[in-house]
Amino acid sequence: MIILGLNAYHGDASACIFINGELIAAIEEERIRRVKHWAGLPVLAVLFCLKEAGFSLLDIDHITVSKDPFSKLPQKIIHALRYNSLLSSVRIRKSAIGNIKNIKSDLAKALGFDVGEIKAKVSFVEHHTCHMASSYFDSPFTNSAIISLDGMGDFTSFKYGVGTKNKIVSLESVSYPHSIGYYYTCFTQFLGFLNYGDEYKVMGLSSFGTPQKELIQKIYDFVRLKNNGLFSLNLKYLNGVGKGDWNHISANGMPTISRLYSDYLIQKFGPARKSDEELTQYHKDLAASVQKVCEDAFFHLCEYVYKKTGEEYLCLSGGVAQNSVLNGKIVAKTPFKKLYVPPSAHDGGTSLGSALYEYHHVQNFPRNFLFCQAYTGNKYTNEEIELFLKSSNLTKYYHHKFEDASLLEFVSNSIIAGCIVGWFQGRSEFGPRALGNRSILADPRNPETKDKINLKIKRREIFRPFAPSILNECVSDYFETNEKVPYMEKVFKIRKEMQYLIPAVSHVNGTGRLQTVERDNNPKFYKLINNFYGKTGVPILLNTSFNENEPIVNTPKEAFDCFDRTEMDILVLENHVVSRQAILEEICN
Repeated sequence: MIILGLNAYHGDASACIFINGELIAAIEEERIRRVKHWAGLPVLAVLFCLKEAGFSLLDIDHITVSKDPFSKLPQKIIHALRYNSLLSSVRIRKSAIGNIKNIKSDLAKALGFDVGEIKAKVSFVEHHTCHMASSYFDSPFTNSAIISLDGMGDFTSFKYGVGTKNKIVSLESVSYPHSIGYYYTCFTQFLGFLNYGDEYKVMGLSSFGTPQKELIQKIYDFVRLKNNGLFSLNLKYLNGVGKGDWNHISANGMPTISRLYSDYLIQKFGPARKSDEELTQYHKDLAASVQKVCEDAFFHLCEYVYKKTGEEYLCLSGGVAQNSVLNGKIVAKTPFKKLYVPPSAHDGGTSLGSALYEYHHVQNFPRNFLFCQAYTGNKYTNEEIELFLKSSNLTKYYHHKFEDASLLEFVSNSIIAGCIVGWFQGRSEFGPRALGNRSILADPRNPETKDKINLKIKRREIFRPFAPSILNECVSDYFETNEKVPYMEKVFKIRKEMQYLIPAVSHVNGTGRLQTVERDNNPKFYKLINNFYGKTGVPILLNTSFNENEPIVNTPKEAFDCFDRTEMDILVLENHVVSRQAILEEICN
């Protein structure tokens, strides 16, 4: 059985392909088109997946789409009637349903087929059901509670349920416009971060402030935790509820979101920060207070879900699941004993969820507990990379090809010498985190490294932190946890006595967004960190995504261009090394 899963006509559009339950490939359209969070029909992602699988669109048995235009249709109609005329409501629904319902013919046309040639059955799976499936079916749990929490998808912002073996049962949900995700986005915009997906900046900024009682009291007039375990929003704080969709798609496919917060929020919290305005202590304290209320609201939901389900394990996905600060506190602050968050908890992962739901829940096939969705994208051979480098202008650089062992020696020595390294290996990661295959690496012991990468390579806000990638067996030596965190999805406290050893990955509040690296999951990255460990006694490398205000690099050319226009010192493309440093020439000679 061949299943093509899609997240289409939505931010972070993506595609994946499964053959008899085995994930063959998955990629986000943004990686290929080079437009962050690209929204639309992911034609290039589909072509990539089909090529990796060795099949044509004509061979596909099922096309699953992570959107159900008929989900909560009565609520949608009532909401539309409340704010619009009947005629405009019908037109809106017809347009929205038609867009997604035509996906089979749209794909056929884009790939050069007649729609009648395509045998695949198309299934539309509700957005949050897809989020739930993407986390539960990838988890190590035989049964668990499942939560999906985000801005909004299919008129829903929150849903929970239970996963048992190969089945998912949804229990309750909260509908638009009441949304913890929208609450967080309101303050993201209010704090001057205006791009689609900028919420993580507020999370990073929150560590520089202190939650203030007065601010928290004000925020609780916006976010209201109900006695029944759920929540609602005071809609006076939202701008233009019912007067149109807040989400838009620009001409180049980039999603945007119009202003969510109302003038009433400005009355309560003061003037909004301009994007180029200096960040004051008030802004930092507000960010900390917003983060605190987000965490407390989620813990409130967890208490309710735990009581309703009786499950001790939790699977989590949706946009709010990208809040790694929150994730690191869930087990300590709620009754749940274990938490699983997949590497693609964002909307891009719903393509996987739709396919997994079809295969396990609908078709009733048993689960494969060896399934992993981390490394599913492009890969290039040394021969392909050599051909690219020969066609490039390398006159101002040094170039050499290493054997595996000598490559690791050279790279670790270079990092110790203070070099910033672009590291391009194996298959690219699926999801927003670089997990050791499309990464920028540096020495965590160097206190100057963080500012250098932020200012001269990533060219982003100075307050943004970097992740420590650590050998799994050394976690408890450096962190106040012994948990495996392979997908960089949780933040934990670094032991106080260790923070001074790794200042480049210790955030201002002494935390780090942890990535544990195991030999079996990523052997080359593990060996590099281990080589560095042998020389320095520190089993950690600074790891950040290989990009510069763009999607993570996907091809050798994109990696080289990023290296060329920034101040990275060394570029490693599989076994090929391109360097600005004369040290490479000296070693090779």
